Amino acid sequence: MADRPPVNHRKIVKERRDYNAWVANETIEDYSLRYAPQSFRKWSEFLVANTALGGISFLALEAIGGSLIVNYGFGNSFWAILVVSTIIFLTGIPIAYYAAKYNIDIDLLTRGAGFGYIGSTITSLIYASFTFIFFALEAAIMAQALQLYFHLHLAIGYIVCSLVIIPLVFYGVTLINQLQLWTQPLWLSLMILPYIFVLYKEPDAFNNWLNFAGNSPSKAAFDPLLFGTAATVSFSLIAQIGEQVDYLRFMPDRQENNRFRWWLAVILAGPGWIILGGAKQLGGAFLASLAISHGIPPYIAKEPIHMYIAGFADIFARPEVVLSVATLFVAISQIKINVTNAYGGSLAWSNFFSRLTHSHPGRVVWLIFNVAIALLLMEMGVFDTLEAILGLYSNVAIAWLGAVVADLVINKPLGLSPSYIEFKRAYLYNFNPVGFGSMVIASAVAIAAFVGIFGIYAQAYSPFIALSLALILSPAIAFITKGKYYIARKDDRRHICISDSFINCCICEQKYSIADAAYCPVYDGSICSLCCSLDARCHDICKTSNNPKNNFIEPLKKVILINKISPKIGIRIIKFLQIFLLIAGIIGAIFALFYSLLRWEIRDSLQLNYTQISEILVSLYVPLLLLAGIAAWWLVLSEESRELAENELEKQNRLLQQEISERQQVEVALQKLTHELEIRVEQRTAELSEALRILKQAQTQLVQTEKMSSLGQLVAGVAHEINNPLNFIHGNLDYACTYVEDLLKLIEMYLKEIPNATPKINQYIEEIEFNFIQEDLPKLLSSMRLGTERIQSIVVSLRNFSRLDEAEVKAVDIHEGIDSTLMILGHRLKAKPECPAIQVIKDYGNLPLIECHAGQINQVFMNILGNAVDALEEQNFGRSFAYIQANPNQITIRTTVIQGGKYINISIRDNGPGMTSEVKQKVFDYLFTTKPVGKGTGLGLSISYQIVVDKHAGVLTCESELGKGTEFNITIPIRQSICSSIPIQTKCFLKSNTNI
Repeated sequence: MADRPPVNHRKIVKERRDYNAWVANETIEDYSLRYAPQSFRKWSEFLVANTALGGISFLALEAIGGSLIVNYGFGNSFWAILVVSTIIFLTGIPIAYYAAKYNIDIDLLTRGAGFGYIGSTITSLIYASFTFIFFALEAAIMAQALQLYFHLHLAIGYIVCSLVIIPLVFYGVTLINQLQLWTQPLWLSLMILPYIFVLYKEPDAFNNWLNFAGNSPSKAAFDPLLFGTAATVSFSLIAQIGEQVDYLRFMPDRQENNRFRWWLAVILAGPGWIILGGAKQLGGAFLASLAISHGIPPYIAKEPIHMYIAGFADIFARPEVVLSVATLFVAISQIKINVTNAYGGSLAWSNFFSRLTHSHPGRVVWLIFNVAIALLLMEMGVFDTLEAILGLYSNVAIAWLGAVVADLVINKPLGLSPSYIEFKRAYLYNFNPVGFGSMVIASAVAIAAFVGIFGIYAQAYSPFIALSLALILSPAIAFITKGKYYIARKDDRRHICISDSFINCCICEQKYSIADAAYCPVYDGSICSLCCSLDARCHDICKTSNNPKNNFIEPLKKVILINKISPKIGIRIIKFLQIFLLIAGIIGAIFALFYSLLRWEIRDSLQLNYTQISEILVSLYVPLLLLAGIAAWWLVLSEESRELAENELEKQNRLLQQEISERQQVEVALQKLTHELEIRVEQRTAELSEALRILKQAQTQLVQTEKMSSLGQLVAGVAHEINNPLNFIHGNLDYACTYVEDLLKLIEMYLKEIPNATPKINQYIEEIEFNFIQEDLPKLLSSMRLGTERIQSIVVSLRNFSRLDEAEVKAVDIHEGIDSTLMILGHRLKAKPECPAIQVIKDYGNLPLIECHAGQINQVFMNILGNAVDALEEQNFGRSFAYIQANPNQITIRTTVIQGGKYINISIRDNGPGMTSEVKQKVFDYLFTTKPVGKGTGLGLSISYQIVVDKHAGVLTCESELGKGTEFNITIPIRQSICSSIPIQTKCFLKSNTNI
């Protein structure tokens, strides 16, 4: 078996293939050229089997049985029917099993069973001929009934019986299912009742049948020669298995829960058809003998309508009722079988012409074509030559199916052929000598025997010869060729195929089951089996050159033509001989068939001169050979012109592909360059945007810092200017107190020593309330002392907050910075008429001096504490004083040492309204604020984040939940000298553990 061809095969430009509405609609098309996917197989085992069994209603079985008993007597006809039915049953088992297992029709099964892709085309023609031959026979039987009942001319009856079938088969198996289901009970009843009534009313009819001699020289006894001749006619029914598997391909998959039903349906609807079919042949023989006993001439008694008139005569007394019921039964039977014949024929012709013409107009077109051929045969009188036609056909049919059966039951178990059925063109050789060669040899020998070349016994047993040769030759050729012509290249995806998975066809762009698709190296994609079958441009270059046809013809060319004529002329001669011999053979076969049929029909005439007939046929054959030669040469030249045009087109196609490829490469390069430029522009834009953002942020921070610096200078200046006079006042207060006390003591002594003062002095003492002054003045001086001390503490707090003398990193007391900030915010923390004071809970830990930018850290405290006060004031809006007093506002400040004394954590928590998760995510974003315009700038927390994180290598986090307050955690190292050595993992740990 060949592997996938190398990738250097030339590629073909894809052209999307669009199918017409009939082909695209699978309800009409029924997957006529393809595997039936699981998605389409929606019927139960019973319904599929019932539909398949509905196809055995054809009355040609009765006609064959009647013809056999009239011509060969009971003994020969009985054993011929019994033996042939047994053989048909046995050969049908493997065919039905493989068709139901792989869901393929008889043509696809033949492809994979040793015939090859083109080799099975011949069998499609054989199968198609079976369908239109039996369609013609069945329609002729129905036309005979219509003639008898309506007195309708046979020619018109043939047309009516043909046209009525077309609309019933138009919608394929979907409509046929319903037709067979609803007509089955009535058909079975009308078929069985005549036998019951005849045996009841005419018990002697059975004995008359057993002793019926007909036209047989051996009377009712057995004669080997007549038995073989009778079996030849009955063997023509072997191709009926093809129509059965046309329905069995729609069987559901075999599984554990339906194993018994699946096998029962396959056996009964597959080979089991011959059980009822053989019984119908015997029944036809019985009814024919009954009709003859009723006085019907033998040549008329073979017609099924007269058979069943004789049968229904024992049921109904009135002749018009008998005729009506018999006509109804014949019409039902013929419609049931001819929908199957027409359906099977449409499939066969679809397969045949799709491979010859590489086009598929739709199954419906070939349905009409098949019916038209059958109509032509009816008009030519096919029923009158029933035995001759069926006898000749049976030899070819048995050779075909014998070769298929041999491959399935012998070659596959012995390993001479693949264990599976490969039906796709992409993986098959055009011809496989195993099946195709076996069929050609077996059918040729059998036909030669049938026409009498090997004697009368070989003539009588020609189908047995065909079957035996096919069964022997198939494994023999497979052994000789080592099975190398089954698979042209291996299907790499066969083992991973999933029945319900689909893949897009790269040509028609429709979805197909993987089992119905193949990899095409020419189109470099997956292709469905339909598009693969119809493609005419690839010339099978995906396969290896190991073709049996080439292996035979190429050496022949070298032997005959080498060194004699030019290779080009030699190729023309070889092609001419192939076509000419084919046409001559077909014409000769037609003439031989005509001569054989003529001798068969008038074999008892003494006045016919066979020599003259032969001379006439030869004289006609010779000029036809001349015309065939002209036609063959014209075909050779036409084919050569077509090949030259295709080669030129292919050359231009390759140049176009090369140009397209080059342009695509340039386009790809331009796209790549454009993409790179776009990436560079995007990167540069991002860098510039980031730089602009950082610049704006730095500018804003610089402005804010400058503001804070100016504010700090102002505060420091004010504190300095206040501090000098304040110190003067505070320093002189002690002296003032002493002086006042001395003066008061002096006045007191004066009043004691000189109690009688002048009236004017006493009056002034009363006016100035000397006693009050004497009591209040010491208190006033004490209050002044407290005021100056308060002012001194405020000045110290202002100096601590501004830290102008501590611009560099210095070790400071964090608690002093917090207290200074709280003192500055003291006026906002105090009680007001509308709300109580905000409680500040200090939970200070034992912190060492911290190395930091004290002024910047104080700014962080101011921003966070100010926001906390804002949040609490916002929460108090609309609340009563009593409610706020019962639920006091609190700010909790907690300081701790963490990480083994390397870091401190400052937690500032309020019990305010909290914030949403969306706000919390943006709280440190630049210019983000939730405050009204004029109250917030969106800079405070952003700058605080930069001070803590960037300037102090710390962590600033916010934890908040709506309605439960907010907590900010500030984590900074105790010594800034370790900032540069802080690992990323430590920072992440600090961020997730700031609430320690």
